[in-house]
Amino acid sequence: MKGKFFTVLSIPVCALIISGCSGRGQQVSPTTGWSYNDPESGGFEVVAGSEQETGPGLVLIEGGTFTMGRVEQDVLYDWNNVPRRVTVSSFYMDQTEVRNVDYREYLHWIHRVFMDYPLVYQNALPDTLVWRRPMAYNEPYVQYYFRHPSYNDYPVIGVNWLQANDYCTWRTDRVNEGILIREGILDPDPNQLGRENFNTEAYLAGQYEGLVNQNLPSMDPNQEYRRVLIEDGMLLPKYRLPTEAEWEYAALALIGNTYEERVYERRIYPWDGHNVRNDEKKHLGEMRANFVRGRGDLMGTAGSLNDQATIPAPVESFWPNDFGLYCMAGNVNEWVQDIYRPMTYEAVDEFNPFRGNVFQTIVTDEEGHIAEKDSLGRLRYRDVTEEEAINRWNYNQSYYLNYRDGDYQSSVSDGNDWLIADEQAQAKSSQRMYSQAEGYETSLISDNSRVYKGGSWRDRAYWMSPGTRRFLDEDQSRDDLGFRCAMIRVGSPEIR
Repeated sequence: MKGKFFTVLSIPVCALIISGCSGRGQQVSPTTGWSYNDPESGGFEVVAGSEQETGPGLVLIEGGTFTMGRVEQDVLYDWNNVPRRVTVSSFYMDQTEVRNVDYREYLHWIHRVFMDYPLVYQNALPDTLVWRRPMAYNEPYVQYYFRHPSYNDYPVIGVNWLQANDYCTWRTDRVNEGILIREGILDPDPNQLGRENFNTEAYLAGQYEGLVNQNLPSMDPNQEYRRVLIEDGMLLPKYRLPTEAEWEYAALALIGNTYEERVYERRIYPWDGHNVRNDEKKHLGEMRANFVRGRGDLMGTAGSLNDQATIPAPVESFWPNDFGLYCMAGNVNEWVQDIYRPMTYEAVDEFNPFRGNVFQTIVTDEEGHIAEKDSLGRLRYRDVTEEEAINRWNYNQSYYLNYRDGDYQSSVSDGNDWLIADEQAQAKSSQRMYSQAEGYETSLISDNSRVYKGGSWRDRAYWMSPGTRRFLDEDQSRDDLGFRCAMIRVGSPEIR
């Protein structure tokens, strides 16, 4: 399932350019008739197409259409996941949940690079106190679960949605920095400190130099060498949290029960059938996932433990689904990108459905130059205003630029009448779903409510169905909630 690796150093770097080395032949533009990669023709460079490299830990999830939403009885009567047919494009996803040892590697890097900014490290720490319960003795897990090597391969928990996104950004930068080092562009720089650390976006924007070993040869007659660009296809896209649609599609893995575009059984869980025990002869009767079998029964009786885990199990426990992904049901719930709304299914697009967009642009100075990086070495972004969107993209004024429920007038309700509050209340409440002024209903759902899915070691089997969904504020964490990363698949939806 994994893509071909991008090989560059086994041949001269100039072989990246179609005609940059002898024997490759020179291509001509079918539009203008001018030669590509020719200094005498202006030096417009075109890199030969290649398969996207599969990033560390990722598995290709070939996209397609599926029925997203409820397959189990809606026992809570939330009606927040009514079935609808959608299409998801191909993407990559972590084979396992992010482990304790993975997250400790991230913390080690932060502690080393931002030693002068201790708050950066403190803000990244998982909340180990999520283990505490008023009427349970879980104190040993507070101290040992995240740090002890016996739990290295267990999923990290106590990480909120914001921390998970920061981890994805860090992982993107470390993987791309490693690629540039591997390909001989940069030399390793163990002395990166503060804002002068490798950041993919800053590098592409010319805001980070690093220890250059040898840049790519340039076809531009005005310069001999140049830095790597997106057009070179060398750097990987961003690691990120999967969207809710991607996560559900990957969990169901209908590729395993589809014949010539016909799904012969709609799955309740990431495996066929309605049972939670394995029906293969070799593993007959063994639990397929880590979940609560019944009241007070988290793992069975001594000598016959049904799922081998009272708490989260190692990330490669049980059997992978038909995409090769482990623990897409049970073990720990997982964060996804989406903002939670119970009626999202009525509004989202049929292609790559997602709720959570905030369109942004890079902060520039008055002359249009990219503004100074922030204290973490990242480019500064700001939200695109509605006026800018109308001027630049000719959007209709009723088109909203982000995930919110429209303008303020439509966020305050009193029966069937829409009310407009005064300017002060509007400024304070413009991002809330409901007004919290006296006399109005309040809601736990806000623009900070993020979806999580999958069921966990603390949950009944009902929550292991990929169509079920719950939410939690993005700055909160739990002892049964972790995450895994995803990445877009560029180019062909399948490996060729």
